[in-house]
Amino acid sequence: MYKKIFSLAFLTILFYTGCKKDPDTVARTDVYNSLNYPTTLPNLFAVLVPAYANLRSAELHGFNLLCKDFAGSEHVTDLAYPGDASWTELTLNNMSTSNSYANDLWIGLYRGVKNANIFLDRADFYEQQYSSAAEKTEIDQMRGEARFMRALYYFYLECFFGESYISASGAGGDKMGVPLITTMASSLSATQVPRNSTKEVWDFITTELQQAATLLKGTQWTGANTGRATEWAAKALLGKAYVFNQNWAAAKPILLDVITNSGKSLMPFSKYKDAFNGIDANEFNEESIFEINVDRNSLGGYGIFSFNNNLTTSQGLIWSPCILGNDGTEKNGIGLGYCNEFFHEKNLQRFGFNQGTYKLVNNPAFDAGKPATYLNPKEVIDPAYKQQSLAARANKTVDPRLYVAALQPWVDSASNDGATWRPVCRYIAMKEEFKTVYNGWSMRKFVTYDNLIFNRQAAADAANYYLLRLADVYLLYAEASANTGDNVTALEYINKVKRRAYGYPVTGASPVDYKTLTDKTSAADANLANNPLRYERWAELFDEGHWWFDVCRWRIGSGEAAYYATSMAGGNIKWSDAKSYVWPIPANEINTNSSMKQSAGY
Repeated sequence: MYKKIFSLAFLTILFYTGCKKDPDTVARTDVYNSLNYPTTLPNLFAVLVPAYANLRSAELHGFNLLCKDFAGSEHVTDLAYPGDASWTELTLNNMSTSNSYANDLWIGLYRGVKNANIFLDRADFYEQQYSSAAEKTEIDQMRGEARFMRALYYFYLECFFGESYISASGAGGDKMGVPLITTMASSLSATQVPRNSTKEVWDFITTELQQAATLLKGTQWTGANTGRATEWAAKALLGKAYVFNQNWAAAKPILLDVITNSGKSLMPFSKYKDAFNGIDANEFNEESIFEINVDRNSLGGYGIFSFNNNLTTSQGLIWSPCILGNDGTEKNGIGLGYCNEFFHEKNLQRFGFNQGTYKLVNNPAFDAGKPATYLNPKEVIDPAYKQQSLAARANKTVDPRLYVAALQPWVDSASNDGATWRPVCRYIAMKEEFKTVYNGWSMRKFVTYDNLIFNRQAAADAANYYLLRLADVYLLYAEASANTGDNVTALEYINKVKRRAYGYPVTGASPVDYKTLTDKTSAADANLANNPLRYERWAELFDEGHWWFDVCRWRIGSGEAAYYATSMAGGNIKWSDAKSYVWPIPANEINTNSSMKQSAGY
């Protein structure tokens, strides 16, 4: 039901018209009546579903959140598309109050809050008016899900728009957070809501998650319900909230509870390497704690995506791979979607790839008597460069997670028809002068690379998005351990994550283990070179929507800006400690809410 019902739930609510009335007294049929809905448990579940489904809305993971908001801000990608000023602002860490992505994110997240609020109101109504004693457990389970979802939306809201995290000493708690809205407004005046303090927001999030964990205790979902929130999702997010605000003493036991009692384990690398690419057997796996389900289908809409009535997403249009053209050249290459973004060049060095940019040379096997094709190109990548790249993969002198995250031109392949596979190439519209600077690797995580994404009969984004998984919990637990003086435990949990990445057993010492918490990593920059905890969070959770929050809570943004330096579309990054850590409250919200105040620096 969780996996399949979301596209139908909204229609279920809108068109639920079970009674017959005299034509003169017929009410609207496109909304439900709060005086008599819901009347059954399935109706109540239908009210809960939009709180989940909203995660896949256009403003969130349906189109913007991962591939634009996160990828741009944390420099997962470089922006090749110069035609969107708000998008360019993201990549330069220099946002304005009119930024469309800040506005859309605010709308999408508060719509999720609204959906959770509606459910909790209707759950009380149904329990009072229609439920039986036998339904109490199921109603409370759904309440737990709604509270988890409401906390999740507020977690994102506060991390993006709150003025500060809270330190171990309590500093920052008096800064402006986001408005806490827990009921539906019944009048225009009720929409004029001021910002709560940072402490009030984080206290609300933690209380919600504590209640969610209690209400969901022991709940196990199977079959079509797989993927609904659980006790362990609530506890994992609760532990994360504690870590983000340096409440180490509270974080350690809750995270250890997840590690010890959830039944979760790190998946083997043989599975991990393809666990982000829409393979059904990998969905809801042994490591996943909470993920967004995405189904491949061909239901019309924008490219392959309809924002209201199907179960897929459209992010792959933005960062789709490029492959060689029919004539075997990069110049006439084929984009499997829009190809607006490509793998940021500086990420190659951070993963340990230091070969410089590749060159094309004449293909010694080219048959001049035949037309050039992608199978018979006039030029190929320098064979020595390719051999060096293959050796680095085989010997793991480059972090293997690079090849989980990205596709290397002329070494990896992708398909535009689901049958034939061509070499990946540089971003197809890259100007010649940039080719000595940019390798232009394509994205791989959460990307459709086995078919043309515009091919409605065969392709669509179909990779589930992990919001919480055990590797994240391990690293949070390591951070809490290090900050409570338990460096041995911290180092062990960091090494568990690294061992899996290199194909070693998780539980035993390995040749790739870090020896200390300041050991050398694959990166060479000041932020990550001698900080295994930071590096492992960056490399392990790369392109999963975590690093921006880590940058902000650790206050390492100026170092990140100095490292990445530029955006192809926008020039030099314009970092400011006074404002770049916090997204602006959208101008639309300021203009319509007289009680709203803008964050410092804007």
